[in-house]
Amino acid sequence: MAKALSKSKIVAALAEKTAITKKSSASYLEALASLAHKEAKNGFTIPGVGKLVVRQYKARMGRNPQTGEAIKIPAKRRLKFVVAKAAKDAVLGAK
Repeated sequence: MAKALSKSKIVAALAEKTAITKKSSASYLEALASLAHKEAKNGFTIPGVGKLVVRQYKARMGRNPQTGEAIKIPAKRRLKFVVAKAAKDAVLGAK
């Protein structure tokens, strides 16, 4: 299995693909990440890749697997990434 791309390799690939400098490519990547962090609470979409959304999960009853004791799991908010259909089809192939 191949290794995941590092940030420097992503920056280099973007710079080569778009014919801009690596410095510009790196600053664009940083700006995109910063914008995603700020706007995630409203839903942040990268067309063709996916969407960052904040999900609210309700409180529920769970079970301690070691003792079998019932425990209350509190409500919580979590950040979720939903993969776009275009990305799924590109990577896994259309059905």
